[in-house]
Amino acid sequence: MGIETSDDAAIFKVTDEIAMIQTVDFFTPIVDDPYMFGQIAAANSLSDVWAMGGEPAVALNIVGFPNCLDPAILGDILAGGADKVKEAGAVLVGGHSVQDDEPKYGLCVSGFVHPNKIFKNFGCRPGDVLVLTKQIGSGIVNTAIKADFASAEAIREAQTVMASLNKKGKQVVERYDVSACTDITGFGLLGHCVEMASASEATFELKVKDIAYFADAIDYAKMGLVPAGAYKNRRYSIDRIEAGGVEEYYLDLLYDPQTSGGLLISVSPECLDQMLADFERVGMDTAVSVIGRVTDKSDKLIRLY
Repeated sequence: MGIETSDDAAIFKVTDEIAMIQTVDFFTPIVDDPYMFGQIAAANSLSDVWAMGGEPAVALNIVGFPNCLDPAILGDILAGGADKVKEAGAVLVGGHSVQDDEPKYGLCVSGFVHPNKIFKNFGCRPGDVLVLTKQIGSGIVNTAIKADFASAEAIREAQTVMASLNKKGKQVVERYDVSACTDITGFGLLGHCVEMASASEATFELKVKDIAYFADAIDYAKMGLVPAGAYKNRRYSIDRIEAGGVEEYYLDLLYDPQTSGGLLISVSPECLDQMLADFERVGMDTAVSVIGRVTDKSDKLIRLY
């Protein structure tokens, strides 16, 4: 598997029993605390392996760091990343660093999956329900933080959710009849829905008010605290979406670029109640929401209600 359907990672079949998942991701700091930045960046990098149905095994650090900053800051970033890799059940085996004017951190991650158990971002079936394992709005909350508008509650929630691994979510959904899966990152919820619906030759109907949002994120969107990436995402796919009478601030939230977002799962409706019960049982530290359903392909890829 490669880039044909804009899937989350590459997969190389090794044997009839083993396939290797390969992914890489890194970015600049989105929080002031270096240890928390390391945790969030690592969680984000690891996520693609779970989004493909696998488990991470080996990780390598990718670092850009300026000479003008205290090396102790870099130590804290790496410590945060190492702790998340350990929590994921993987092994951190080194990495590579370069001098850079702006700090950057992430991971190259290798994982494994049985070739018959791969989650793909296509194959959604009409009648499936759509489940999202994390609340959205992290980009808008981070914009509010930069503007000194964010509440303490919103900051705590955003950091907790962004640093949360998708490990529990994947280990729940792999027990069920999942037809497609992806993780929600830089293209925002709608951007990734467009990719999944297009690759599946289906239409998604999303109930905007059933989607879980970060604390205060709706208020911040109403205030116009929206990152530039949300507008870029909107320009890319708005012509493939029927927004109806949905308010502009909801569109901003649905296009908001997410950092270390949740899994979006297309699953048989017969599985839904038991799956939600299992999410409750494993003690998810994020908000799981049923956000819509899959229908036969129509003139629009996404319909919002």
